[in-house]
Amino acid sequence: MPYTIEPLISKNQAIPSFHELLVPVYKILSHTPLLEAKGDRPLQMNFEQQLKALIFFHLEEHSSGRHLLQALEEDDFAKSEIAPPDGIKRSSFSEAVNHRGLDQLLYVFTKLQSDAAQILPKEHARLGELISIDGSLIDAVLSMQWADYRNGSKKAKVHLGFDINHSIPSKIFLTDGKGDERPFVSKILSPGQTGIMDRYYQCHKNFDSWQTEGKHFVCRIKKSTNKTVIKNNPISHDGIVFYDAIVLLGTPGVSQTEKPVRLVGYRADGKKYWVATDRFDVTAEDIAHMYKLRWNIEIFFGWWKRHLKVYHLIARSPYGLMVQILAGLITYLLLAIYCHNNFNEKVSIKRVRELRFKIKNEACSFDFTTVTKDNFKEQRKNYAYAKT
Repeated sequence: MPYTIEPLISKNQAIPSFHELLVPVYKILSHTPLLEAKGDRPLQMNFEQQLKALIFFHLEEHSSGRHLLQALEEDDFAKSEIAPPDGIKRSSFSEAVNHRGLDQLLYVFTKLQSDAAQILPKEHARLGELISIDGSLIDAVLSMQWADYRNGSKKAKVHLGFDINHSIPSKIFLTDGKGDERPFVSKILSPGQTGIMDRYYQCHKNFDSWQTEGKHFVCRIKKSTNKTVIKNNPISHDGIVFYDAIVLLGTPGVSQTEKPVRLVGYRADGKKYWVATDRFDVTAEDIAHMYKLRWNIEIFFGWWKRHLKVYHLIARSPYGLMVQILAGLITYLLLAIYCHNNFNEKVSIKRVRELRFKIKNEACSFDFTTVTKDNFKEQRKNYAYAKT
């Protein structure tokens, strides 16, 4: 990978906070596929610089691409630590975001997600690997013709798998706003995992195919769904569960499941919930608890959009929007690792604000003019030592 200029630090000096945040990524960059120029024009921004710029965009809550570019041009810290040595023009930045780096970002995201799952504590281990699945709409500008939604309205849609055990995103797909969410369940889930979904995902044919693929599910269904009871399971009359049975769902000969499923009914906050699953190895109360955990993905979407400004568009093409979203997911993963390593906590806006203040304070105390070509190699060697 091409190197960028980084500040001189001694072996006993703490790593600057921005670089400390990026340490898990630095360990991946050395074996990330090389970003190459498409054509005769040389790269104006290598992949490491592109990734740093996008992470900086999300971390600092920049309101637009122009806001980010102004910081890369006028902010001493951003100029030294993030921007290419010769700077980056708007046209070159737009070209980089909309046409380059997607394969590399997918590689970094996949590897970083796997590393984070090894680092972060695992909750709900007794219930297995739980993946909440949902979609989220992104408001698009009218010029984004590919983002079809309805007349006079353009939207894109993110299809996300959220690892509940580690509270981090797991897989991501992007379509136009009309994109059906149900086909992505099989792409998001791996065999042995349990997908937790709202009732929009109810599809009896899929209930059969997921079982054939060895992919488990906990899915809310409509209370009016036809049920053919095969076996009633005993329930406790003083608990939240009022129904537990092995059934076939749907109308016989029309939409009925071929494979039996377990149907659990329970009460919570004055409402009745009907949940279909192929998990026969846990209690009905466990099934109710698993479905309640589905709300974690909604909390993630709300926090991610509000505090990292992920949906402030800096790209218009499907390629560029996926680049932006992946960078936002990578930023969140880095924050999850950072908050765990430093505070033994989950990501919170309090800790993110503390990090932002630390980066600004450190930037004010560092003399960026000391960075020269002559001392660059020694600085890089010292910094590489500190990162280990």
